[in-house]
Amino acid sequence: MAAVDKYNVESAEILANSALHLPITQAAPIYEQLLTIFPTAAKYWRQYVEAQMGVNNDDATKQIFSRCLLNCLHVPLWRCYIRFIRKVNDRKGVEGQEETRKAFDFMLSYVGADIASGPIWMEYIAFLKSMPAVNTQEETQRMTAVRKAYQKAIVTPTHHIEQLWRDYENFENSVSRQLAKGLLSEYQPKYNSARAVYRELKKYVDEIDWNMLAVPPTDSCKDQMQWVAWKRLLAFEKGNPQRIDSASNKRIIFSYEQCLMYLYHYPDIWYDYATWQAKSGSMDAAVKVFQRALKALPESEMLKYAYAELEESRGALQSAKKLYESLLGDAAETTALAHIQFIRFLRRNEGVEAARKYFLDARKSPSCTYHVYVAYALMAFCLDKDPKVAHNVFEAGLKQFMHEPVYILEYADFLSCLNDDRNIRALFERALSSLPQEESIEIWKRFTQFEKTYGDLASMLKVEQRRKEALSGTIEEGASALETSLLDLISRYSFKDLWPCSSKDLDHLSRQEHFGIYVEASSQKNGGFMLGSSFE
Repeated sequence: MAAVDKYNVESAEILANSALHLPITQAAPIYEQLLTIFPTAAKYWRQYVEAQMGVNNDDATKQIFSRCLLNCLHVPLWRCYIRFIRKVNDRKGVEGQEETRKAFDFMLSYVGADIASGPIWMEYIAFLKSMPAVNTQEETQRMTAVRKAYQKAIVTPTHHIEQLWRDYENFENSVSRQLAKGLLSEYQPKYNSARAVYRELKKYVDEIDWNMLAVPPTDSCKDQMQWVAWKRLLAFEKGNPQRIDSASNKRIIFSYEQCLMYLYHYPDIWYDYATWQAKSGSMDAAVKVFQRALKALPESEMLKYAYAELEESRGALQSAKKLYESLLGDAAETTALAHIQFIRFLRRNEGVEAARKYFLDARKSPSCTYHVYVAYALMAFCLDKDPKVAHNVFEAGLKQFMHEPVYILEYADFLSCLNDDRNIRALFERALSSLPQEESIEIWKRFTQFEKTYGDLASMLKVEQRRKEALSGTIEEGASALETSLLDLISRYSFKDLWPCSSKDLDHLSRQEHFGIYVEASSQKNGGFMLGSSFE
């Protein structure tokens, strides 16, 4: 598959189908290629492992299972695993049976909560019943094991829950009718609750496409619907519908793990999972989720910041610092935002001097934009209460960023906080003398606003006139820029959303202004005002 076509589902399906008809030596590289791109595709892992099992490659089969099982909580794949384990252990006698029992327990601890796990529970119970018992003690142990398995199965919302309940009733009655009455009356309410939850759960599960391949988010309706379906299922499980606190978290973890098989490239799912673990008090589990998330999405800045935030919040500062440093990476690829966030991290945790030292280094980086200067200056001003340092930083930035109108406006805002009207005026004048006309519009607007608020009448009118002359002919001012209109006066004497006229008057004047521009533009185009008899 070409790099540009990396996540093409149709191409992947064609490749997977072609591998079915090839000898394992030729099919294996195809499966490896597919599973590098789709590491959570349980159906491809199953196809791969079944091909190895088909030629009795036991070692290769074990190795594949060790790679995929814990990341693919998919019942058909795990049933394939137990089939392999039983085949390997059947010829080992009692020792093999014990290995198989452990494998069943292992499997049920991971996928026993799946709505489709009913057949696994049935197979496990049948296996327990088939185990030999040479004396009364072993028979008692076997019956106890069968009973425990049934009692777990009948409180798990699965497609086969009613069948399992009937089987359990028959089992208890076959052992002791007298004992059965008490046990069944004890478990009947738990079973009823699980069956009711199953009926609700099924509605959410039926919305999910269990054959979907994990691809990066797209705008397709199908992908959006799957995202919504998983969100609904997760919300349902978080509601703890069975009201069993001990089992609730396990079911939620299981649902997240299944969800990530399909929404592997969705940063919001990883983030939700990690933050849920943290809020549940499982900080170490949250860290592991973030580590897996960054393995899945190594380029995600969002997840790196989120992970660093978690580490910082629990005092793991060295771990957090390494994450920030990973965002800095190669000097040519580092973003201005990474510089800013690292400066803030250092200021929070290592103090003013550490932040200053890094800022001085960051200034030399090719990725250092005006944003870094603004962020550091404001940090010095607001956090360190050091207006002199902030002023020096803004001035130093002017040497590089005089051509950036936004930087000029940020600097002007800072000077406004200092009530430094003399330097604000000087800054506007310096900027306007160097900026081209089309980039000076916002500076003129702010200069005019400043004089309107803080200047005297003469300075206010003078800057307004200079603005009109400087911007004459631009879209912002229109063709009649040099003419003074009532709208200019309204602008001078308004404040925020307070106007010296009614909204009706304002609408009328605005229409007149636009009409005047149209007339003058038409006049210039036609060589005069001869646009109709009304203008004669």
